[in-house]
Amino acid sequence: MADNHKQLNERLPFALLGYRTTVRTSIGATPYQLVDGTKAVIPAEVEIPSLRIIQEVGLSDAEWAGSRYEQLALINGKRMNAVCHGQLYQNRMSRYFNKRVKPRQFAPGQLVLKWIFPYQDKAKGKFSPNWQGPYMVHRVLTGGALILVEMDGDLWPKPINSDAVKKYYV
Repeated sequence: MADNHKQLNERLPFALLGYRTTVRTSIGATPYQLVDGTKAVIPAEVEIPSLRIIQEVGLSDAEWAGSRYEQLALINGKRMNAVCHGQLYQNRMSRYFNKRVKPRQFAPGQLVLKWIFPYQDKAKGKFSPNWQGPYMVHRVLTGGALILVEMDGDLWPKPINSDAVKKYYV
């Protein structure tokens, strides 16, 4: 797109135009359409007029203002359609995810390993272990949170998400 960073400010408007005039799958419309109520006129249509541009040029000012007012009156309906489309898209995505997720059940007294997060002190490098433990599950909370107990009996102060633990097989 740009040979170096000095040309970025010259190419940015074209990138933004492309971003704003591309139909989003999640909402079924372009961001430009939801804000302005009409399809965007791209620079190529100004140089080589399309049928839509030729029809708008042939209108008088009063007719053009009337058609623009009608388009703006319909914009709330278009936005509601985009909201409904977005909700349907989210439902589709959640169904897809839920089909493939493996439910993990933990019980009190079960042994687990806890993942070492990258920002923890124990994460020293690429050859360090990724899991620490074993720990014992003290209590299972709703929503998949666990309260862990170390093997010496010390209770962890904070619950941990069940995504960050795995079963420990002796």
